[in-house]
Amino acid sequence: MEALVAHAQGDARRALNALEAVLKHIHASRIPHPASREVVISVLEKPLPKYDKAGEEHFNLVSALHKAVRGSDVEGSLYWLARMLAGGEDPLYLARRLVRMAAEDVGLADPRALTVALAAKDAYHFLGSPEGELALAEATVYLATAPKSNRVYEAFGRATDAAAEHPTAPVPLHIRNAPTKLMEELGYGAGYKYAHAYADAYVPQDYLPEALRGAKWYEPTDFGYEKTVKERMEWWQKLKRDAGSGMREA
Repeated sequence: MEALVAHAQGDARRALNALEAVLKHIHASRIPHPASREVVISVLEKPLPKYDKAGEEHFNLVSALHKAVRGSDVEGSLYWLARMLAGGEDPLYLARRLVRMAAEDVGLADPRALTVALAAKDAYHFLGSPEGELALAEATVYLATAPKSNRVYEAFGRATDAAAEHPTAPVPLHIRNAPTKLMEELGYGAGYKYAHAYADAYVPQDYLPEALRGAKWYEPTDFGYEKTVKERMEWWQKLKRDAGSGMREA
């Protein structure tokens, strides 16, 4: 306690950061309790990471981690992850950030990225510190080296804007549910084509409200798995064009 007080020099925040660093070192090194004065001093003699979990530095480091992952820089990604962990950041907060990066910056270029990020969160929950932090590092490297695409992120933004602009657009009659006789008489479900009843489990029909027919929000890239998604979408568009010109029959 005396060593911590002397180190803090009257600064309560510095005292709390020092205490957190000491406890983290004791836990990681499996030092038996109570720790000796020598152990405390050995930790305090090391420069403590500059990190304020509630202030500007917190957001600066989060931004640095996110941008390094987005920029496919493995070393930068690992450094900022380690820097935040050393500064006492909640590892589960970092796990949540990794999940967001997987969805926002990797997307369907590598759908496994989201699975890896969620698995890292579960692994940390299961193992705790310090072992669980390795799972976060593994996910960070995976995300940094994965092909990148933000096309789902952008497409959902456009769809959200469209939903805000057309909040009351009616559901087309042919794709409405018709649980009652009255609804059937009103035309609910009339003309709906069951995709599995057709070749290739696909049949052209409209699924958007009339005011939004022809909208294009999602445009996949040529990177990673998203290239396969793009090929599928182009194939369906070809089937639709062929059906429209009378070249394809059910």
